[in-house]
Amino acid sequence: QVKVVESGGGLVQPGGSLKLICKIQGIITYVYEMNWYRQFPGNHREWVAKISSGGYATYTDTVNGRFTASRDNVKNTADLQMSNLKPEDTAVYICSAEVRQPDIMRMVYWGQGTQVTVSA
Repeated sequence: QVKVVESGGGLVQPGGSLKLICKIQGIITYVYEMNWYRQFPGNHREWVAKISSGGYATYTDTVNGRFTASRDNVKNTADLQMSNLKPEDTAVYICSAEVRQPDIMRMVYWGQGTQVTVSA
């Protein structure tokens, strides 16, 4: 069974930094793209960043230049380094991964999310 688990969230002051980690657990044969999303109070969900299988990252405009996404294809992890955090970045950050398993061609798995709170 495949599971996606996020970690690294917490409380940080405006202007501070946090690093989130997304780990894929289970038996997989390939990881396609991985994405980070965030869900705000009221359940509005916003796409944050995408990392291709080759490590190429793209970002939503509101985080471009402040967030850096990367991945480790050996460890099956993805990181989201967040800098110059703002109160409006407060949200639950959720990772998704599209994977190939031995008997399943492609499937997207979602994590439960990790809370990031930016406040003085």
